Amino acid sequence: MKEIHHLTLQDRQTIQSAIEEGKTKAEIARLLERDPCGISREIIKHREFKERNKYNRSILCAKRKTCKSRCSTSCKEFEEPSCVRRDRLPGVCNGCEKRSKCPLDKYFYHAARADSRYHEELVSCREGINLEQAERDLIGVTISPLLKQGQSVYQILSNHPELQVSDRTLYRYIETGVFKKFGVDNFSLKEQVSRKPFKDKYKKRKEPANYDGHRYADYLEFIRQNPDISAVEMDTVYNHQSGPYVQTFMFPEMGFMVGRLHWEKTSERMSSALNYYQEHLGQEMFARLFQLLLTDRGSEFEKVGLFERDSDGIQRLHIFYCDAMQSVQKPHVENNHNYVRDIIPNGKSLSCLTQDSVNLMFSHINSTPRKALHGKTPYELFVFYFGSNAAKVLGICEIPKDAVVLKPSLIFGK
Repeated sequence: MKEIHHLTLQDRQTIQSAIEEGKTKAEIARLLERDPCGISREIIKHREFKERNKYNRSILCAKRKTCKSRCSTSCKEFEEPSCVRRDRLPGVCNGCEKRSKCPLDKYFYHAARADSRYHEELVSCREGINLEQAERDLIGVTISPLLKQGQSVYQILSNHPELQVSDRTLYRYIETGVFKKFGVDNFSLKEQVSRKPFKDKYKKRKEPANYDGHRYADYLEFIRQNPDISAVEMDTVYNHQSGPYVQTFMFPEMGFMVGRLHWEKTSERMSSALNYYQEHLGQEMFARLFQLLLTDRGSEFEKVGLFERDSDGIQRLHIFYCDAMQSVQKPHVENNHNYVRDIIPNGKSLSCLTQDSVNLMFSHINSTPRKALHGKTPYELFVFYFGSNAAKVLGICEIPKDAVVLKPSLIFGK
């Protein structure tokens, strides 16, 4: 037997010719070096039905020789006569000498139309949901609780390679309702966040004189002269003017973010975070991590000296400021705030926050795989370069992959 999985148009033309010559299915199978059952399935699957001519002579009952009643198609005992050629061998009426006078419904096999329908079916199958029920159940059971924890499709697939499906395909399955019985639909997916453009109308503030030498243009020149130094982007997250305030530090090359909680929005309080890190990391590790800061022109960061110099007045780092109303100049920290807002959304009171809960939040965020990091987590990269002890001092620990929660319930409960 030839190991060919698909019949060609030429094979189908051979089948049609052989039927018209009166050959049996077994003879056709030998001719094509195929299995007889495969030939039978091909004929039955792709034969075309042709209804009998209703104006032709009436059909005689198969029981007409034994039945004493008057023959009529409305009779309860009426049984349409069978046809060996049509119903068994070869299963179609091609080549039958009696077909022009036959009063029965007929079936015909046409090679070209059979081949065309086969290719149409092949394409439609590939466009559909190519999943066995067991595969659907495995994926549905796996993704349902993780999506409810706020994990992204990419994150889930990175942690569960056994699912063997691409993120694009999984999105399509979810959007078409494949996993509805598991409670997974479009609303289960992480919301796509869009940032509103800034309005041109704003009150222009007087620029402090101490920004001289610390503007964004100065930052670009500093980077040009010191290409090996990476900037740490700094910002503040809060929901109410009265606080509390979460000061964030973003290490762009690793996607790693940490934060300190404050109850006052002043330069004195914000710079105290650097004092804490310097004291607990040690001068050598602090100098490796915090050589250069890039932040916005918020009033809490305006006292340059408090950030650049330690309590003894010795310079410990360089700080530069984005242009006014140009937060896009520090895009990494701004984009990573989307993760923060998944957990502490706008409008939510943050009065229950503690430094431990802030550390917990960033531990979950840093344990989330990123496509930009080729499936690695920010925590894994940070530990690779700086060690787990540095991460511990910054308040970050690794969270097991399936335990990562990126929802308000992490901080505020259900």
